[in-house]
Order: sequence, then C-alpha cells, then structure tokens
Amino acid sequence: MTRPGRMRIEPIVLEGGRVRLEPISLEHLPGLCEAGLQPGVFRWYVDPVETAQAMRAWVERALVGQAAGTELPWVTIDRSSGAVVGSSRYMNVDPVHHRLEIGSTWLTPALQGSGINAEAKLLQLGHAFEALDAVRVEFKTDSLNERSRGALTAIGATFEGILRDHMIVADGRHRHSACYSIVAGEWSDVRQRLKQRLTQ
Repeated sequence: MTRPGRMRIEPIVLEGGRVRLEPISLEHLPGLCEAGLQPGVFRWYVDPVETAQAMRAWVERALVGQAAGTELPWVTIDRSSGAVVGSSRYMNVDPVHHRLEIGSTWLTPALQGSGINAEAKLLQLGHAFEALDAVRVEFKTDSLNERSRGALTAIGATFEGILRDHMIVADGRHRHSACYSIVAGEWSDVRQRLKQRLTQ
C-alpha cells in the first residue's frame, strides 16, 4: 500500500442547518469578544482569554498558524441570528500522515448544550474524513474537564490515555491531558451518532 499525497488544508466555509463555520479573521473580533468574554468560557484553557486585547492576540496567533499550514481556525456562526457564538479549529495538522487535531473549541454559555457544537463537530469531522481524506482526528482536553470528556465519549471517540503533566496552565497547575481519537474506519458510526444527537 502506497502512502497518499499530502493533505491540503485550506480555508473553507462549512455550513449546516443551524451552524456556519467561517474562517476566522480580525473582522470577527467584536463578535468573538461579545460571545467569549464571559465568565467560565475559557476556564479550561492553558492561557485564558479574559480581555479584548487578549482576544485579539488569540486571533492573531490563530492566523499565524493558518498561514503556516498547521491550523485552520473558524468562528462558529448561529445561522438564525448571524451572530458569532464560538470558535473551533483544526490544529497540529500533519499533512504527510493525514492526521489533525480538533481543538481550541469554545461556545458562548447561553448556547452550551444546544446542539450547535454537535453540528459544528459533524461539519469538521465530515470535511476532515470526506474531503481531506484524513486517517485520524485527535482531541485533547484537560483530564478534569468532565463535560468535554463526556461529550467526546458520547460521539464515539476512543479514549487513548492520559498525558501526565502535559501542560502548565496560567495558575501554575500541571495539566494532565486526556487523549481521544476517531479514525477513518469509525467515521460512519460517529457520523450517525452525531446526526441522532441533532434530532433529539
């Protein structure tokens, strides 16, 4: 079996019934601040975003990653209102081995549990496996973040273990990261699970 060609990661709009994922830009900054600068949104981030200046720096770093081809960051748009309600991205992209991570995901508190994140994941995973021919999609989350870990388990991601003392968060705590993955052969079942969640 020969290795496939390099995976090509390019900015693209992904649109579902309720959600539109748009490539991030500084034009989205006001909406990102309104949606994201609320208590608890960045609780589990290594470097929490708590001010408009920090949000601008966060977007600028995302754009640097996009230019380097290692990230593809989106803003999450609620189609019913047209408002920015969150963000997510492809990161740690390995184009040779057709591997990427979905992470840096957050959603404004009022819409958590609304199904918006589930549809966003359906769009991101569908693009990764069906358009980019990804072999593997990874997720990492703080081992203490039970909400995130439960959501990953619910969609059928496989828990692969804990990276101990993986990161040092802003308050000095050593974060253990819980690692999950979905591989190409599992995508059909995961897609069905996500679609079922959207109809509940």
